[in-house]
Amino acid sequence: MKTRVNPFLAAVIHGALENIAIEMGHKLMRMSYSSIIRESEDFGTALTDATGRQLAECTMSTPLQSGPIPGYIEGILRELEGRGDTVNPGDVFMHNDPYAGASHGPDVGFAVPIFHDGALAGFSVTTAHHLDIGALTPGSCGIVDAVDTYAEGLQFKAVRVYDGGKKVEPVWQILRSNIRIADLVVGDMEAQVAAARIGADRYSALLDQYGLQTVTDAYEDLLDYSERLMREAISALPDGAYNARTHIDGYLDSDDPALKELPIEATLTVKGSDIHVDLTGTAPQTTHKPINMPLVGTVDCAVWLTLRSILLDSETYGAIPQNSGLTRPITIHAPEGCLANPIFPAPVIARFCPGNAVADTIMKAIAPAVPQQVSAGIGNLRVMAFSGVSGGNQWVHMEIMEGSYGGRYGKDGMDAVDTLFANTRNNPIEDIESHLPLRVLNYELRENLVGAGTWRGGIGSIRGFELLEDGAVSIEGDGQRFEPWGFLNGKDGSPATVQLLHASGPTEDLPSKIPYRQLAKGDRLIAYGPCGGGYGPSKERRPEDVLDDVLDGLLSEELALEHYGVVISGGAINHKETEEHRSRSA
Repeated sequence: MKTRVNPFLAAVIHGALENIAIEMGHKLMRMSYSSIIRESEDFGTALTDATGRQLAECTMSTPLQSGPIPGYIEGILRELEGRGDTVNPGDVFMHNDPYAGASHGPDVGFAVPIFHDGALAGFSVTTAHHLDIGALTPGSCGIVDAVDTYAEGLQFKAVRVYDGGKKVEPVWQILRSNIRIADLVVGDMEAQVAAARIGADRYSALLDQYGLQTVTDAYEDLLDYSERLMREAISALPDGAYNARTHIDGYLDSDDPALKELPIEATLTVKGSDIHVDLTGTAPQTTHKPINMPLVGTVDCAVWLTLRSILLDSETYGAIPQNSGLTRPITIHAPEGCLANPIFPAPVIARFCPGNAVADTIMKAIAPAVPQQVSAGIGNLRVMAFSGVSGGNQWVHMEIMEGSYGGRYGKDGMDAVDTLFANTRNNPIEDIESHLPLRVLNYELRENLVGAGTWRGGIGSIRGFELLEDGAVSIEGDGQRFEPWGFLNGKDGSPATVQLLHASGPTEDLPSKIPYRQLAKGDRLIAYGPCGGGYGPSKERRPEDVLDDVLDGLLSEELALEHYGVVISGGAINHKETEEHRSRSA
């Protein structure tokens, strides 16, 4: 195929673009104040062209942060055009509008325009999750009772925070006056601006070295290359329609049936080298509950990430240019007014778990076409937002509780990890306990609850927290009502649970979503993560793998026999009795 520039030069420029995005990520992590960026890596850094097409992203970025960046730029440009404004050298724009590209309000983007010879050549962009954005209650996750987007915190629509290189002080004063833990949050924002400026400087140097036309031609070739890889992978699929339907908890303690046990449905139509994803059948939006998902910024990222991961697995394809070319063969439709395409001002701040469920549903739908490239059902995640006042100072901490993957062809599901579009890391226990009035009581894997299969599902974690002072918590989660799905005769996994152990004595079982709730010193929260679904018939699992789980304390000898037909005694396999038992139960 004819290219615009020498392929070797294009590869050099691609490496330079990626290194710029990676450097931005490292600098942002090192300059940030909060653990959600510094430790959990809940951020995105990327370069785009002048229209918002993504050229490169940081490999440490979270897909739900880096994926929406093209939408941020498109939203900023639309907003500026609508008010008759323009982009000028030295400007920096702040944006978090969930109805104009952002995933939700706490994910704030900062965009630095890049000019070359007086013309706009692109944008250097950072996004990050902030611990507070001035919402109804402390924190930026766990807010599960907002009635509209205005209750979810401050909204920034292409707000100019630097004007021609000069800091717009009134904007920063508004931020400090309306955000809890302002030093932490605003410090993170300033780190974002600094990292984006580093990216802009590096990109400008690249343009000076090779010239705008050569760099433009190179990334046009890279976009085409990524598109070609995706189209070739899609073309290998049998044409046809593939459908799946799953459910999310919603609000299990609600008396309103329209708020609980909500369906997510996806139909993928493959035709040639194109895939059309239709989310018709997904539940209507929840007008006064914030589990709706922006179509641009959340739903599209869930679709793209899942299909890219399945069809262009890096284990097979290696590193490929991560840019907007990958999304060209994929179109998405969601009926207006459903959970996956809400109508403004429907609240969306708690879109995290439903979006992960969309990704899981896409996986389930495409699974029959590529059975050896998918996992069984994933165990969804949970976010706990702890807060309080200590020594006269307000504090907020966001803790992401891991889920688990389902079993995969040839491999067990991954244990206690963030899944699909949520690949953040957890906070080190030492970091939590050295900065906050919290004690981590335990951190371990669950036992005897795996999704049995030829390759078992991943195992969820148990994490316990004790408040060392009076405080509060809010919880945003899912996966307590429905079991992760098994695949190809694998067993379903196990749902999650949360318990509150009151210092005064009683134990309380909690639903997956808890609005802001005050807790007393000594209260303990125990989160039991879900276990992923199994892949393939459990009686075909290698006895040696079953033994490993027994010896690791993850499975009892009794369940080894019940689920897998493997007889274990005294830490060893009885092969004769195992063969006899499996033959009887075949």
